[in-house]
Amino acid sequence: MTKEDHPARKVALLSREYVQTKNREAWLNLYADDAIIEDPIGISHIDPEGKGHKGKAAREAFWDNFIAPADIRINIKESYAAGNEVANHVELTITIPAEEKKALQQKVFGIFTYAVDEKGKLLSLRGFWETEDPKNSLTEIDLV
Repeated sequence: MTKEDHPARKVALLSREYVQTKNREAWLNLYADDAIIEDPIGISHIDPEGKGHKGKAAREAFWDNFIAPADIRINIKESYAAGNEVANHVELTITIPAEEKKALQQKVFGIFTYAVDEKGKLLSLRGFWETEDPKNSLTEIDLV
């Protein structure tokens, strides 16, 4: 088995591809019916109750509200697979258009885990990153 053959790693790589190419339907189809997204885990501006985004409608809203409006680049620095899961050490670069020739940009440094079922469908996507860490802060940038 090569690194890309591991079922959870394969889905994580597909997830990255679909986010970066804005393929909403393919990304949503990676998930099992009862899957949950916790990104980040716990209470945050993305998840004020800290319960995650569970169910098809919640995952669709997660895409529409947080993925669709942004350009997201995912750099996987390290990847560790075990059992039916993979943990990826990543650096995300999230760019959101703002006023003319400006954008808001956030770098996110964290560990993202993906667990799959026996059919290779995602059961969970969990993001371990600290929203209050200054290195994960949102800044305004000039667009060239």
